[in-house]
Amino acid sequence: MDLSSLLHQLTLPPSSSSSSSSSSSSSSSPPEKPRPPQLPPPITEVLARLQEKLIGAEDEKASDVLIGQAEQLFRTADPDWLFRPDPANQAALVAVASALIGRAALPLCEPDAPPPASGYRDVPERARPVCSALAALLVRLGRCQSEAGGGASRSLLHAVAPPCFVFAVTHLQVAPWTSPASRQAAAGLQGALLRAGRWRDPAHFLMGDEEEGEGTSRGMLGGVLDVLQPQLNKDTWQRSEAVKFVFSSTLLQVSRPALSPHLPRLLPPALLLSDHYRPENCMLGVRCVHHIVLNTPAAELRQYNRAEVLYQALYKHLYTTEASVIQLVLSCLLDLLLVLEKPPASLAPARPPRKPCRHDDVLRLLLTHMEAESKVALRRVYATALPLYIDRMGVAVCRHLRRVERVLLGYLEVGDPPDETSRLAALTALQRTVEVAWPRMAGRVCVLLRCLLRLLLDVSSDCEPTAAARQQLMEQSRVCVALLDRCAHTQLQSLLQQVDSSCVSPDVLSCLATVTMETPR
Repeated sequence: MDLSSLLHQLTLPPSSSSSSSSSSSSSSSPPEKPRPPQLPPPITEVLARLQEKLIGAEDEKASDVLIGQAEQLFRTADPDWLFRPDPANQAALVAVASALIGRAALPLCEPDAPPPASGYRDVPERARPVCSALAALLVRLGRCQSEAGGGASRSLLHAVAPPCFVFAVTHLQVAPWTSPASRQAAAGLQGALLRAGRWRDPAHFLMGDEEEGEGTSRGMLGGVLDVLQPQLNKDTWQRSEAVKFVFSSTLLQVSRPALSPHLPRLLPPALLLSDHYRPENCMLGVRCVHHIVLNTPAAELRQYNRAEVLYQALYKHLYTTEASVIQLVLSCLLDLLLVLEKPPASLAPARPPRKPCRHDDVLRLLLTHMEAESKVALRRVYATALPLYIDRMGVAVCRHLRRVERVLLGYLEVGDPPDETSRLAALTALQRTVEVAWPRMAGRVCVLLRCLLRLLLDVSSDCEPTAAARQQLMEQSRVCVALLDRCAHTQLQSLLQQVDSSCVSPDVLSCLATVTMETPR
């Protein structure tokens, strides 16, 4: 039976014209027995036929007609017939939903060669009717679940929800394969999905309720990963431009404790992304790894040597020249190192002396790159990260004090207008260093003071920095001079009072005066 006539039979009442004509033509013959109403065919047969036609549709016009017929079926069919509690029926509904999603599938691309934007031209128009049809199915499932109190409709909803969620997230991205209209349709589909299952938001959809019981929601992260998994191995993840965004946006909405049970399925794709040579993919992967580190217990990360694998994968990125990648890697390493070992700042003095650890390795490599770096963007990233690593090292930074001094002197001598990000970060690092390594600073006071005075003179006569940056530089320099004075047991105050007022600006004199007037501790 043709699908169009079948849907017509299911949704329209039978006509009475045939019965009236037959009664008039056979008035002399004995009346016939009334025919029993024609029963609809099994729903599995209808869904199988619908799936077959959706997969085999050759042109867009036929596809649009079929999608419209599917939406009509979902909206008007008898729910007891459409959502019959049968495993075969559930599998057939999932297959139809997958066939609908396939009508708006993104074109596959060759590895490292994404298709041009023109290859996605027709995708937004195809996605809109698919979103409408899937939303109709979810609305009907949600209504049946409310009326019947769960049971079979909830099981069906949990079966079709993961592919619908993946499809919605795919078309919510601001990307070449979406348009404002398709993103609005995808948002409507996601809203229908959340309402149908009484999920508060996508994070609640993925994680569910922490306490299981009657009336609670089960997290759908496992089902979503089942849908994504075939596209997330090393041979297939580059064939679709959307899968990496769907995976990352899904992962970043899952927090502890819901993330830990799925850790073996989440780590490999994150490492695949972080290991890619394209900076945008690498950044996406590092963000995913950092989220995993923050939301997984340290004991689980150390299990099976996972933390060490992550450390080695991130450490090699410190040799890259992409400032955006370096920034994310340094931040992620700072948290990962806490999983692998205790911070040196928290360790008590020991004999024999403390052995070098991973913190030392990262700081040593960071200082090496800082010394030779000439790119402004990288200098800013390195300088911003250095104070955090000095705080983590604590007094153990004395092991690197000579190199730290050399790096800071170099960064303070070179301007970074208009915001002076590098100089401000270097001053912050100098403050941290003096605070934690003050017993070793007495021999370095003269060199550092000379550099700070030169910085004050440069700032007072330079018009390129903004007024706010100039004020911050002078204030931070004043704090550093005061700290050095305390390390020298106030011996600098007599030297500062001898500064020739004819050679410096009033701002510099005022800054130095505040240091000489401070009461020594």
